[in-house]
Amino acid sequence: MSIRNDIFSVAFGIASMTAANAEGLRPLGGKSIDLGGISGIAYYTVERDGFRVVATLAQGEAGTPIRVISVLAPGQRVVLSTPRQSDAVEITRKGDSVVVRKAKATAN
Repeated sequence: MSIRNDIFSVAFGIASMTAANAEGLRPLGGKSIDLGGISGIAYYTVERDGFRVVATLAQGEAGTPIRVISVLAPGQRVVLSTPRQSDAVEITRKGDSVVVRKAKATAN
């Protein structure tokens, strides 16, 4: 089994332990992300400078995974999207919690 498969096995195992709806995450708890043909997992850790959010995404089984890292202060958010904006996911820090949910549509 390749390292990539090991990473995704662990990631999806962690994701299966969390609820599917837009709910708060716990530190190191995983949340599945689905951007249409691109999917993966997000989690966060508590750091001195804020909450370090890490999202690892790939296109299908054969896609090269990419990692997005952002440190969020209270009230900040990061949006992950593809050209199909309807599949966007928003990760928001609300006080001492992090919420992952489908992003609201925006006009361009």
